[in-house]
Amino acid sequence: MQSDPARPAVVLSRVNARFADQKRNALALKDVSLSIPAGSFVSVVGPSGAGKSTLMRVVLGLMRPESGTIVRNFSKPAMVFQNYALFPWLTALDNVAFGLRMQGVPRQERVRIALEKLREVGLESIARHYPAALSGGQRQRVGLARALAISPDLLIMDEPFSNLDTITAEALRTDLLKIWRSYGMTILMVNHLIPDAVELSDSIILMGAHPGRIVNSFDIGLPRPRDPRSPQFFREVDRITGLIRGISQT
Repeated sequence: MQSDPARPAVVLSRVNARFADQKRNALALKDVSLSIPAGSFVSVVGPSGAGKSTLMRVVLGLMRPESGTIVRNFSKPAMVFQNYALFPWLTALDNVAFGLRMQGVPRQERVRIALEKLREVGLESIARHYPAALSGGQRQRVGLARALAISPDLLIMDEPFSNLDTITAEALRTDLLKIWRSYGMTILMVNHLIPDAVELSDSIILMGAHPGRIVNSFDIGLPRPRDPRSPQFFREVDRITGLIRGISQT
């Protein structure tokens, strides 16, 4: 997948955002400026309280900034949640088709699309199962299929691997890279697992806390496909981990 720096999917310029509730009348984001190239895979990392999830809400327009400007060059955003966010009373098929239903897509067409997306994530056989009968990995794949059903041009993922075991997460990372290349979409992912960010991303945005702010951003120069067992990979992980420790201790 080739990103295009000259055609950003989203641009933030000196954005400040404040928590709305009285208990937290403080800045959540301070002077945040960034540009995400269209078609790129970008991870946002940083310590707790760095405003990573707040940044995602601001990008999607779910939280209004106090000041600054935002340019959104995407038309069909979708999100995959850390806690799956599936409707327990709906089957996997109907969960995947939910967004299409809200768009008014006829039943026959949305079933066709939902089955196609479940097939893409390897879950066509569990289409009639309810979330309670699914493993954590299967639930996350259903959430991914639901996002893909609307053919998004921007996919936001909020710590998608944090609730998964190692083997399940590895399989999902592999499939996610294939899907990213196939769809040509932009992916913006919040992640606290540095090896995952290094394995997947074109670039990484490093945020600091209290208030949330961008401390650094850098490209990942490792060639694809990346070998997470290579010395170069370990050096990159160690470098980024050291930067985050330095921020956490300041």
